[in-house]
Amino acid sequence: MDKARDVAVIVGSLRKESLNRKMAHALIALAPAPLKLEIVEIGDLPLYNQDLETSTPPPAYTTFRERVARADGVIFVTPEYNRSTPGALKNAVDVGSRPYGHSVWSGKPGAVVSVSPGAIGGFGANHHLRQSFVFLDIKVLQQPEMYIGGADKLFDEAGKLSSDSTREYLGKFLRAYADWVERILAK
Repeated sequence: MDKARDVAVIVGSLRKESLNRKMAHALIALAPAPLKLEIVEIGDLPLYNQDLETSTPPPAYTTFRERVARADGVIFVTPEYNRSTPGALKNAVDVGSRPYGHSVWSGKPGAVVSVSPGAIGGFGANHHLRQSFVFLDIKVLQQPEMYIGGADKLFDEAGKLSSDSTREYLGKFLRAYADWVERILAK
């Protein structure tokens, strides 16, 4: 491989100081050489409405779709809201999957990192996303699974990851994901 693989990172929380955004930045900082991770913002996406799919859909739809389409892979970093994914993240998934037959997700190597201050690390959100991935044809990394619990204790006051064991865990995940991307794209 001559160039780094472009990986879109979709953060499910819109809050500026969210634990998930901090985790996304930690993943970016720890990414091995074969990967170039970049956050793709979802906060400006209008709610998906098929009536807006005219000859000129909202510019935010087009920008988002084009950015995800050119990515080699995608990592979703999500909190858990009410045992599921946040509405903004579900909306981004829907926007990217439309218009029907033109999904930007199809065939992409993907992964889910769920992050929570709670003990089970966003298990429900992680699995809800995985259910959608089956239909969307996202080739999701199965192992290692990434449920990050106790996330409110993992970052210093500057928002940097302060846990060596979590840094090691993320490194293992990123190496596995880099291998996964190559395996999926080689097919």
